[in-house]
Amino acid sequence: MNLRFEPSAGLTGELTAPPDKSISHRAALLGAMASYPVRIERYLHAADTTATLNAIRALGALVEVRPDGVTVRGAGLREARQPEHPIDVGNAGTLMRLLPGWLAAQEGRTFTLDGDASIRRRPVDRVAEPLRLMGATLTATDERFPPLTVQGAHLHSISYELPVASAQVKSCVLLAALAADGATTVGEPARSRDHTERMLMRAGVTIHRNGRHVTVVNADELVLEHVLVPSDPSSAAFLIAAGVLVPGSRLLLRDVGVNWTRSGFLRILKRMQGIVLGELEDDTGELISSEPSSDLDVAHGQLEGTVVEPEEVPPAIDELPLVALLGCFAEGETIVRGAGELRLKESDRIADVVEGLRGLGANIEATEDGFAVSGSGGLRGGVIDSHGDHRLAMLGAIAGLASREGVEVRGMEAAAVSYPGFVADLERLC
Repeated sequence: MNLRFEPSAGLTGELTAPPDKSISHRAALLGAMASYPVRIERYLHAADTTATLNAIRALGALVEVRPDGVTVRGAGLREARQPEHPIDVGNAGTLMRLLPGWLAAQEGRTFTLDGDASIRRRPVDRVAEPLRLMGATLTATDERFPPLTVQGAHLHSISYELPVASAQVKSCVLLAALAADGATTVGEPARSRDHTERMLMRAGVTIHRNGRHVTVVNADELVLEHVLVPSDPSSAAFLIAAGVLVPGSRLLLRDVGVNWTRSGFLRILKRMQGIVLGELEDDTGELISSEPSSDLDVAHGQLEGTVVEPEEVPPAIDELPLVALLGCFAEGETIVRGAGELRLKESDRIADVVEGLRGLGANIEATEDGFAVSGSGGLRGGVIDSHGDHRLAMLGAIAGLASREGVEVRGMEAAAVSYPGFVADLERLC
């Protein structure tokens, strides 16, 4: 589906962005592993998270979907059912990388995970390596790509250092650690999002953080009961970018998740002189169980270029394409370093963002692990291809609203992966 987005005179109004995709995935998975029913309020109903519900159904969980949320009656920590057919994860990279952690502990059972063409290009070797060290057997295409087959085993604890900060790989190991002997420690070079750790703490798991290391002690059962999902900061970021870029805009976004490990984009935007007011979580270094949220007041402002260093990348990984867009309108140069992980998303987001924005008139260059943008006073407009990537589709829409001539987005339907009502919400604000 191709849609054209014309320049806007200003976005105004109040909106609640969709529920958080990362937290929805995790709540459903932990619900499937729990011993008692888990009620998930404000579960995200989108393509990726629906794939997670279908997956846990195939593994023996009972799922009740209601207008106000989802209730999951789990199969249990060590009692997942072996399905007759491969589990289809669709386009859900989070599901592909987290689910093997639970399945690796299912002794004597074998599971195969597969997905769409995009998933088959996304590597799974980084989750396979630690799970093999814990005692499971995993096989993949060319030892690296889906389909991924997991043979469950009696797992033992490990101490593992992630070569690249990744919340998905870290979470996979932590889920496997719940059924392993002893205590498992995972270290990472920089803090990635910590939704899994917070939710495990709420579920009664013994878990500790020491700097960039997290230790989990094995558990007999999970008792989670209730999860309230805040609005997704990654989805809200597109509305925030629109409010900052389009002259005359003033937006109020309700109940946005402001977990420190997810608010890197807001810290970068503040440094660029973007006008966003709200109560963000401070980084105390302590692990807590709650997921904070805040109303965010957004207004148009003149931006300044900035440099995003590697240690800032994990808390802003999904929003870095928006940093490139903001850089097109900022004074001076905007540089992102240490973001090679973007090449392993639904698309090669470095190459595709650079190609897409350059086609709209941007002065932007790709680097091996990021990009450099020279602010040129905005964008002309034109055509951008989403390449099936939901974030590129939404990026093109925001670029169109802020451009001089408008933008046609090819493959706009990709936005439904995380934000099914995105176009309708933009129309309301315009």
